[in-house]
Amino acid sequence: MDIRTALLQGAQLLEDARISAPRLTAEVLLAHAAAKPREWLYAHSSDELSELWWIHYGRYLHERLNGKPTQYITGRQEFYGRDFRVTPDVLIPRPETEHVIEAALQCSPRGLVLDIGTGSGAIAVTLALESAAHVFATDISAAALRVASENAGKLNAQVGFVACDLGASFRDSSFEMIVSNPPYVPAKDRASTQREVRDYEPAIAVWGGEDGLDFYRRLIPEARRLLQPGGCLIMELAYSAQEAVEAMLSGWIDIERRHDLAGLPRVIRARKSP
Repeated sequence: MDIRTALLQGAQLLEDARISAPRLTAEVLLAHAAAKPREWLYAHSSDELSELWWIHYGRYLHERLNGKPTQYITGRQEFYGRDFRVTPDVLIPRPETEHVIEAALQCSPRGLVLDIGTGSGAIAVTLALESAAHVFATDISAAALRVASENAGKLNAQVGFVACDLGASFRDSSFEMIVSNPPYVPAKDRASTQREVRDYEPAIAVWGGEDGLDFYRRLIPEARRLLQPGGCLIMELAYSAQEAVEAMLSGWIDIERRHDLAGLPRVIRARKSP
């Protein structure tokens, strides 16, 4: 079987299973099976698949048809123009989270910045590379911190990783800025949540309690403790969490929201009172 036919058949299988972007997914999976860039497939569409490529491609298609996210099959995801390693131990970075980066960079941080619940390290690594800040990152998962540390090393980012709950290892008033992409999917929505998220992404990074707000309830007081006077807290928002989170920020100043391309509030930024 040649590459062109393999792509057509794979894309059809994925389309029949209502997998999004079937052609693109087939290309990514076949390129991964062949250990080649996607562009290589176009220039070699009439080449025959080796037996090893065919075996791997078939296995990857089977995994994707069963709901496993493409990123966990290939072990990679792009974020802010850089390639990050991802495993089932970490949440897959989403394009929407880049709004957190933009909100942070708008403040031009130069002091200490803390990323709470770093996961793959996408936010922390990006801020370390895109700003003059000195970045630390925490996670309660040792497995996630291993992935984040690997990403920092691969991308030559200077980030200090600490295993702890929230910012428990740090002293009061230590940071100029705190950023976080909290777990915020309501547990009550479990049945309607995409199976790729529900069945494959780490529960600790997905579910935010019954109403999706549990992490915010803990994070905001912790940020008040850790931030210097006038310091900035930046958090990603669930689509329905804006009003509840704003109520939790009573006493904070300069509260600002950033919207995503769909017009939904995606990020909230607030400063600790001087």
